[in-house]
Amino acid sequence: MTLLSGEASGGTILRHVLQPSDLPARPVDVWLPPGYGSGSVRYPVIYMHDGQNLFDPEGPFGSWVVDGAMTRLMREQGLPGAIVVGVWNSPGRLVEYMPARPLRSPAAAALREGFVTQVGTEPASDAYVRFLANELKPLIDVTYRTWPEREHTFLMGSSMGGLISLYTLTERPELFGGAACLSTHWTIGGELLVDALGAALPPPGQHRLYFDYGTEGLDGAYEPFQLRMNGHLRAAGYREGYDYHALRFDGADHNEAAWRARLHLPLRFLLAGTIG
Repeated sequence: MTLLSGEASGGTILRHVLQPSDLPARPVDVWLPPGYGSGSVRYPVIYMHDGQNLFDPEGPFGSWVVDGAMTRLMREQGLPGAIVVGVWNSPGRLVEYMPARPLRSPAAAALREGFVTQVGTEPASDAYVRFLANELKPLIDVTYRTWPEREHTFLMGSSMGGLISLYTLTERPELFGGAACLSTHWTIGGELLVDALGAALPPPGQHRLYFDYGTEGLDGAYEPFQLRMNGHLRAAGYREGYDYHALRFDGADHNEAAWRARLHLPLRFLLAGTIG
């Protein structure tokens, strides 16, 4: 474990380098809120994908500056904050983040064949979910002062990270109480993938789901698929504005700067149940 930054930066970042049982090794950065080291308070936990893009402004794609967004919410709106676990992606990002179960249905044979042809292998998202649920979460809960219960444990990601956030929640709803899916990359699986994940939603009332999308770049193709998912949410009994939010951001592109600009919204929804 390596200390990357101290309290002066607005919290503390610690880096673990972990070897999942069935996947390549990777860094995992853990952000601890200001005051963590001198207190006894327990915190909710948000597990975020593409961890190398969360804290470092000098990263190759920029940064979400999650630490800044969280400390502002704590300071300005009185939220207690959360521990943020940033799981770096591996060179097999697309393979690890592509939901596997929907591709195993007979109706998805062509989609599955096309995916394997494109990337050279089957999706490995089930192994990634097992890593998050069976290896990483227990490690975080035993190492840090967390509230380990479902209602205090969340997922967040963008693009393919949005897909794996939703997929992980549908696979392990007893562990994760909410997911924020920014600019979800629906187009990789189209209506078939949307319908499969919509059919797998856990019952409403114990989970919060946040979705959003822009209108530029890759995001410009997402709206019809997100509207389809909204229909699945309503049919399952999710209430817009309470169990879920689905927001459109006109002019927003598919990049870290766009996600950084609206990050406070999913953070507040997951932690406090409200957007405004």
